[in-house]
Amino acid sequence: MATAFEASLSTSAMRPPLSSADAPSMADSLPNINFGFDELRDRMAKFTVKFDNFIEQGRKRVLEERNQFRMSVTELHEDQRMKKKDIEILSLKSNTHQQTLAKEAAETNEMQSAIASLSAQRDTHLAMRDTLKQQIAKTQKAIDVKLAAQRAHAQYIDAQSRFNIPELDFWTSNLSLTVDGAGLDDRLKFVFTHIDERDWNREAMFELDTAKREYEIHYCKPKLEKEKVERVLEKLNESRSLVDLLKGMRELFVEAMKA
Repeated sequence: MATAFEASLSTSAMRPPLSSADAPSMADSLPNINFGFDELRDRMAKFTVKFDNFIEQGRKRVLEERNQFRMSVTELHEDQRMKKKDIEILSLKSNTHQQTLAKEAAETNEMQSAIASLSAQRDTHLAMRDTLKQQIAKTQKAIDVKLAAQRAHAQYIDAQSRFNIPELDFWTSNLSLTVDGAGLDDRLKFVFTHIDERDWNREAMFELDTAKREYEIHYCKPKLEKEKVERVLEKLNESRSLVDLLKGMRELFVEAMKA
């Protein structure tokens, strides 16, 4: 451009002077400078379009990111709410489980106590059973001994009765003795006469109780001394001889009536 400007200056210098009407203006004398405004305008327009597009895309991206952030926050809140609900459910289940465990532990302790009590009762019953077995065996042995003694005594009584029957017949036939029931089971009444020289019809009697192994005399008429009666009974219980009883009691009645 400087070269173009210099050429124009040299050309104007070589021209002849012009009249005032034909003389060019100062603007015409200025060099023609091309600043490239159209290109600059076109570039600015393109830049503006690109910048607007960039701004629009940035705005859209910001909106999308903001929406995505809101969605993410909403999802986080929902996830937090669900997790909180899950925590509450798990906490409730945990409490229920703890209560179940405590109940099962209590039931286990109760069952163990019941088992221990039943075991103790079983041991007690076993010990009691063994004790009862021993007592039963001991009692059975004692019963066997008593039965053997009773059989021996029955045999002795049977043998003695065979001897006493003739003696009793002799006493009732010749010594004025009467034997009768006393109104009670296992009790006999013996009545003597002809023992008082002043009154042969006067009666002397006693009642013999045979309910027990050791015979007893509960009633005498006339009344006799207890010690003497006991001596007669002692001899009777040793010998089981009816003769000893009748003889001894008759002697006591004779002695009492003489007194």
